[in-house]
Amino acid sequence: MQTPLNASASTAGALLSSSIFEVPQFQREYSWEEDEVEEFWKDLSNGLDSDSYFLGLVILTDEVGRKHVVDGQQRLITLSLLANAIYFEAHARGRTALADRIRADFLKSIDYDSDETNPRIVLSDESDNKTFQAILETGEISDDAGDEESVSRRLGESYNFLKAKLQEDLTNDPFRRLGKWTEFLTHRVYFAVFIHPDPTSAYQVYEVINTRGKELTTADLLKNYVLSQTASPQRKARYREWQRISGQFLQDSSSTFVQYIRHSVTIQSGHILPKDLFGFLANRVKHQGKKPPTPDELVRLLKRYLPLYLQMIDPTSAGPAEPEALKVFAALNALSVIAVRPILLAIANTKDPLEGMEYILRLVVRRIVVGNLGTGNVERRFGEAARKVHEAKTWTVLVDDLKDLNPSKDEFVNQLGKRSFNKGVLGFLRRSVLAETITPDEFGVLHFVRPRSSTEWDGMSEEDGAFWGATIGNTFVADLERRPKGAADWEGFKQHMLPHAVPSEWRTRLVRIQEWDAKAVEALGKELAKAAGKIWYP
Repeated sequence: MQTPLNASASTAGALLSSSIFEVPQFQREYSWEEDEVEEFWKDLSNGLDSDSYFLGLVILTDEVGRKHVVDGQQRLITLSLLANAIYFEAHARGRTALADRIRADFLKSIDYDSDETNPRIVLSDESDNKTFQAILETGEISDDAGDEESVSRRLGESYNFLKAKLQEDLTNDPFRRLGKWTEFLTHRVYFAVFIHPDPTSAYQVYEVINTRGKELTTADLLKNYVLSQTASPQRKARYREWQRISGQFLQDSSSTFVQYIRHSVTIQSGHILPKDLFGFLANRVKHQGKKPPTPDELVRLLKRYLPLYLQMIDPTSAGPAEPEALKVFAALNALSVIAVRPILLAIANTKDPLEGMEYILRLVVRRIVVGNLGTGNVERRFGEAARKVHEAKTWTVLVDDLKDLNPSKDEFVNQLGKRSFNKGVLGFLRRSVLAETITPDEFGVLHFVRPRSSTEWDGMSEEDGAFWGATIGNTFVADLERRPKGAADWEGFKQHMLPHAVPSEWRTRLVRIQEWDAKAVEALGKELAKAAGKIWYP
């Protein structure tokens, strides 16, 4: 039986001086922030007088004369930054031999044929590696070293933190302390080192190791899998492709990127649960009648749908969508509806796509008003419908496929007049009535005529207020951000808020109401619901 890993203990100095280490593309980027770096510093400084200090596990694989770091890059990079701070302090204080020793062991290797020096650790991302090597070369951080959330900025912040802590530690006896730190890192800090005999299996080792501790995100696992299935000569190009696509979602977090992957896959394969996405794509979870895209096909899907999907997230961004389609995207965002994005992506490649997108928006709003849009079953239906649109190459298949989800106009009008909704939904529906369109712009501020928190309101009991307070009949759109103090009753409302109604508001209708009680709210709610019915059921 072949032993998959050969383990040995190695001092940090012996390990790093033995080779050049490259962090491959499938690894997480350097992610340590001040909390982790501070803990790293405290652990090492507290162990400075110990006979030995165990720094953890490192898994490596041999590839083309270099060691590839399968696991442990966060500690190795941070250790290198600390060694670099020691090097520059030793050099500045005249300890030249000590500086040369730590540079040779931890920072630079010498090519004996050419006398050139090469960095001991190389990062896979060109920009981040450039920053890292500049830190090792100059001991300084440039002002333009990446934006606030970048890996380059984290590298710089980690180095500055360690540099400051070291300078503080050296205050009393710098000569002796520099020697102690160098001897400690070189001879008494240990790693458990595993050398993997088969480079092609390193990706799976990385996955197994990391899912038994600080869990990898689905985005990490998917990048790991896609790169593991890419031939070595194409891996760098594929890594750059993946980084370019995932980088578009940095501001929205990795979960939005994973959501985009799932939605893109849904168009071709049908609905996949979030928890099954990685297993499905890696062929580890089987779904009857569903075939996952290959890694090459997946990347092509992600490149194909990216511009339009980014406009779904932010309708103000540039891309292929027509202005009316952007209004549909904005409407769905106002309603916080994401589950229909696969259908919209599929519809975009059919005849008369705007008509199909507006059909979906109408269906969504009708479901919100009459039923529950957020159930898993509805999302599954939407996912399977997206695949049908993709296969049929026409959005009209939705009409029959989803007709059981489509309530009648009478149901819609009846429910809208008396049901409670959250403020976002009420604001959208109220504006759609005032603007007489299914894609209203966001104008004015929605207020409740009788505030839901009000305990005293002439003509309306607390019980009636609880029932009618969050219904459409109790809403009003004004150009005021905040409610004036004097609008604590119906007369105060008419005096202080009605003059600030948006131009299309039903001001005349409201002025005629003598008392704002449950009957008034119910009556206005019915009128608004009837008007909404004409808009949402043309």
